[in-house]
Amino acid sequence: MNTQVTPSAAHHASRHANQSLLQLADQCVKCGLCLPHCPTYAKTRHEADSPRGRIALTQGWLTGQLAMTPTLAAHLDGCLLCRACESACPSLVAYGRLLDGVRTKQAAEAPAWRRFWTRHWLGALSSARIMDVLGRLAVLYVRTGAARFVETARLIRFRGLAAPHRLFKTLAITARRIAPQAPEPADLDLFVGCSGASAQGGALAATRIVGEALGLSVRIASESLCCGAMQRHNGFAEDADRARAQCAQVYGDRPLVGVSSACIAELREHPELARTWEVCDYLDQRDWPDTLKIAPLARRVLVHEPCSHRRLLGGNAAVYRLLARIPGLEVAPLPDNARCCGAAGTYLLQQPTMAAALLDDKLHHIRDLKPDIIVTTNPGCALHLLAGVRESGLDIEVCHPVELIARQLPSSSI
Repeated sequence: MNTQVTPSAAHHASRHANQSLLQLADQCVKCGLCLPHCPTYAKTRHEADSPRGRIALTQGWLTGQLAMTPTLAAHLDGCLLCRACESACPSLVAYGRLLDGVRTKQAAEAPAWRRFWTRHWLGALSSARIMDVLGRLAVLYVRTGAARFVETARLIRFRGLAAPHRLFKTLAITARRIAPQAPEPADLDLFVGCSGASAQGGALAATRIVGEALGLSVRIASESLCCGAMQRHNGFAEDADRARAQCAQVYGDRPLVGVSSACIAELREHPELARTWEVCDYLDQRDWPDTLKIAPLARRVLVHEPCSHRRLLGGNAAVYRLLARIPGLEVAPLPDNARCCGAAGTYLLQQPTMAAALLDDKLHHIRDLKPDIIVTTNPGCALHLLAGVRESGLDIEVCHPVELIARQLPSSSI
């Protein structure tokens, strides 16, 4: 039996969605306590670039008092979705859920050509096969001298080239092929994700090494799936739901462990993926045998705390506990960890100017403190920080915390 959505039914669904979003927005009492915590407001000092301002704009648009002009869209699109405002809000406004809903409505009402382009652009970024190809192309881009030519010819002055150029240069460093393995029985599934092998290949390999050192058998599927976070935060909620449901269907029977805090935060929203772990939390709660010797490492490490880990996964305490297992390691948090670094998923590609401004704040602290290593649990943040460190001429490594643990194990191949 074929079921068609009539215009009246579609109108009713749209009206219901508007009402739900307005209910979320109306929880805001406009007190302004969120303003000091908003990274974009701190940069522009424009009310419309604050959580309070964006909620007011949303209310005006949903009630028909404001039209969705390019200016209004620019203020809404400028939100990082870092959710720092939620931590400061006395009214407990679900700002992240509100903005995701607003972007879904924006995408639904966008011209067909724009929806087509955005959906396929996101589809490419969320395809593990395409990202693996991009990782290999990135290596060629650097090795053949193409990257140097782009810099010498000053082609990166052009807005459309600067962000992809920076991304390719960092992917050339991080990309790594991850071989599937299917031990039976397996203790856990390792979630590679759509960009894991290209953006955090070292972290995935390190997780397998550390897991096996703890006596755990790690399963790595031959086909990598996407969690759906990129689609959700760009207005394609149905695509995101399908991606997450597919993950639940494939991974629902065993503990699922991932190296990306953002992916884990997205997956945990599905009821059948309750046994989903961020890798540092998972390893921290395993039994570490006394016979497992971790070699000393006399280095200074700064811990970057991604917004997704800090606000959606309960904090980074496990990261510090894991690093404390390495004798001689000097560990400290990166100052201003409560502020977003500017990566924010696809934000670094879509809003490169603001992303770079927020990164500069991090680089200021990094230059002052001069660490040997920066660790982070989010691949987007890692790429963003690595690009900034390299462009600043700093000889500082950016990696995942688990990579440091793996390197200090006996006979490590990391």
